[in-house]
Amino acid sequence: MLALSTMESPDQRESPPAASHQEERWYAAYTCANHEKRVAAQLQARSVEHVLPFYSSLRRWKDRRVVVDMPLFPGYVFVRLALRQRLRVLQIPSVVRLVGFGGQPHALADEEVALLRSSLAGAARFAPHPYLRAGSRVRIARGPLRGVEGILMRKKSQFRVVLSINVIACSASVEVDCADIERIF
Repeated sequence: MLALSTMESPDQRESPPAASHQEERWYAAYTCANHEKRVAAQLQARSVEHVLPFYSSLRRWKDRRVVVDMPLFPGYVFVRLALRQRLRVLQIPSVVRLVGFGGQPHALADEEVALLRSSLAGAARFAPHPYLRAGSRVRIARGPLRGVEGILMRKKSQFRVVLSINVIACSASVEVDCADIERIF
């Protein structure tokens, strides 16, 4: 089961590729360890649009088993804002920085955010996966994740598609039926 903490603005238009300080784009906010839920609560209080995906994990202790919601991408919360408003996020005590290169925050690709949103809206079971760049590229042809591209993996008798977010070099995998995928050449 996948849970989602999100704050969405009423206007969900796609941003053009050019980055400026005025337009709203999606960024990855790097947080202190195990502070993702606190950061999401602070973002909610500040009315900042954000996405924090969770997956369910069965944890075993000596006397019991518990299902715990864990962040799908540990250490990251995804925020939508204009760069001129980045202090609204950076002033939250548990936020370390916005992920970027050369000292400048780097916006996530629109396809990655669409992947994140469409994958979280469905009833698919996601799990963290080591980051992958190479492999057989496939596209999901049917179902709630239709159109999503990733790398095909086989685990035991199950097929999994690994979906990656390149800016943070993290991946998640989802089980799919082999009839629902098509190879990309």
